[in-house]
Amino acid sequence: MSQEQRLTRRDVLKLAGLGGAVAAVLSGCGPTAKYVRRQPYYDMPEYARPGASVYFATTCRECPAGCGLVVRTVEGRAIKIEGNPNHPVNKGATCARGQAALETLYNPDRAKGPTRQGKPITWDEAITALADLLQNTPPESMAFLLGLAPDHLAELVYEITQALGAPPPLRVGALAFMEARNTLAGAAERVFGTKALPTFDIADADLVLSFGANFMETWLSPVYYGKAYGAMRRGRPGRRGILVHFEPRMSMTAANADLWLPIKPGTEGLVAQALGYLVAEAMGREPGEGLFQVDPAQIAQQAEVSLEKLEKVARYIANEAEKVVAIPGGVALGQSNGFAIAQAVLSLNALFQELGKETGVFFTPPVNGEAPLAPATLADIQDLIGRMQAGKVKVLFVHGVNPVYEFPPSWGFAEALKKVGTVVSFASFVDETAAQAHLHLPDHTFLESWGYQRVQVGADRETLSAFQPVVVPVFDTKATADVLLAAVQQVGGALAEAVPYKNEVEFIQKKVAALRERTDGIYAHPHPQVFWNLFLQHGGWWTEQSQKELARGSVLNVQVGEADFDQGDLYLVVFPHPILAEGASANNPWLQETPDPTTTVMWNTWVEVHPETAARLGLQNDDVVEIASPYGAIQAVVYVYPGIRPDTLAVPMGQGHTALGRWARGRGANPLALLGPEANGASDPAFARVRVRVRRLGTRRQLARKENVVGVYGDGRYEPVEAKAESGMKE
Repeated sequence: MSQEQRLTRRDVLKLAGLGGAVAAVLSGCGPTAKYVRRQPYYDMPEYARPGASVYFATTCRECPAGCGLVVRTVEGRAIKIEGNPNHPVNKGATCARGQAALETLYNPDRAKGPTRQGKPITWDEAITALADLLQNTPPESMAFLLGLAPDHLAELVYEITQALGAPPPLRVGALAFMEARNTLAGAAERVFGTKALPTFDIADADLVLSFGANFMETWLSPVYYGKAYGAMRRGRPGRRGILVHFEPRMSMTAANADLWLPIKPGTEGLVAQALGYLVAEAMGREPGEGLFQVDPAQIAQQAEVSLEKLEKVARYIANEAEKVVAIPGGVALGQSNGFAIAQAVLSLNALFQELGKETGVFFTPPVNGEAPLAPATLADIQDLIGRMQAGKVKVLFVHGVNPVYEFPPSWGFAEALKKVGTVVSFASFVDETAAQAHLHLPDHTFLESWGYQRVQVGADRETLSAFQPVVVPVFDTKATADVLLAAVQQVGGALAEAVPYKNEVEFIQKKVAALRERTDGIYAHPHPQVFWNLFLQHGGWWTEQSQKELARGSVLNVQVGEADFDQGDLYLVVFPHPILAEGASANNPWLQETPDPTTTVMWNTWVEVHPETAARLGLQNDDVVEIASPYGAIQAVVYVYPGIRPDTLAVPMGQGHTALGRWARGRGANPLALLGPEANGASDPAFARVRVRVRRLGTRRQLARKENVVGVYGDGRYEPVEAKAESGMKE
């Protein structure tokens, strides 16, 4: 029996060192939490009582937002997830993905242990193989692809690559592309002088102007924005904020707006400038230096929006609204002119300040001035793919991202992967990339993991959100940081000296040690163990007082220009699924069974078609169609939807997996197959420039959806559909 297994209550109290830490230890959040066994009921640790709950504070990793969680465990099993009420980002709330994370933890399709070429190996063999790769591969021939979470692993890998002399890790992900993070941060630098993701303080706003930012679904920090939207609507007695949303389709954000304007794709920046002109005019300002020089009537006609409605919004801003916020995001920034659109919309906030109005743009300050590694640009990814294709990448390490699935096929990643000598995947599931890996060394899920996430959006103060395991690992998995550190120690020499950490917990403790000197945090203690105890007990560290300072900027008369589009009949909007997001959680049956909030569709891929367009093309609900672009084609099931422009189709991401597990595989289609390799001015993918053609295939497949078809369509009957399965559309 190991030393850890022989720990008794007396040992725990000795390790705690101070009596004040004892209560936290017994609740699973103490300084000796790394030694506490989170065992199932058949072998309970001494501190647990049958039927009694033990709560652990941790951080959600279903997206990079960094929401704080409190997980209830009973007899060593995780039972329920709730939001941490004291966390600055989510303040007790969670989204569907956070609630459903238990299904990921206990999912039977998880990778059960390490494999080489699909055959089981021991962890000792895996670490030896990893050490051999680190020691014998030329540093310039290595590459690391990491997701946007967790931050502590990205920082550890950065130290390892620095010590090796290898290229730094690239942080990527389809969700980051769809959020256009580099575009938004670059535009913020141009307008406000700070290259970071801005946070938009909509909670206190009288009017919010959203240009494609679908903040009520998946955008940047959806739980923060959901709570802020609720505060804008109900949080101020006698004042109810107004939302105006510009987007080609009716998303959740559009559906909750007071005014939804289905704007022509690519004209968002021009409309922002026209609105700025109209506001200045309504306030009695003559157009001059610093104001947009445009023709609002011409722009309204070009964008196919009502000039009268724009003028009404402008008058409200000029005469009634005190605080106005303009937000660019999502599909608007995915245009070929998306970088200019972002600058034009952010400039509205600067213009409102210039006109004497309050705005609500601020930046979450980085903890101790250390910002997380920024997402890679499309140019970075294309450079890597080019090196892979040329045989210059001998070893590729992949964690937290599934590039075979998340990168459009037009980028050529899947073909280039075949030229890589050794692919190492750390995925918790056998996803599309792990299925092609030579070594698969599965990481824990976040409910079994240590770590931290640096909050970039949604907090009004420095916030470092903490991970800690709430249960013992369900399967024979190991923390990727521990595996890398074990391999580093096995290599020894200069590498081990440069990366001297014994394990993941020691690395994290040294990274957060500087916070012990801070007196402005929610807690402080000079003793390392007590500080670690408090870090885990609170679910992280953040300052006690708000540090929010509204950003000040300058109006940019940027030349927006017209957006470029591919040849095709209809515009295409590809959007992250409101429940499945980019598809990393597609093997979660709770999430598959959760209806889409606007269409109520579950378990499949649909294409939203306006009734006029459907009638013109001879399409009905549940018709299977082929959607083709210059880069590829997919099949999807028609959903006739009045909440979209007649010249536009919309398809959600998240489905179309060929691996990942039984609830994801062979279901629906992946619309990323329709996208091209072009970039916008900030080197983010121009995913919204695609135009497509639609062809009816002559078969039908009834979509699973929660809405009452008879009640919606009113004909009292519904004809049966064929059971024939199309390629990529298996039930």
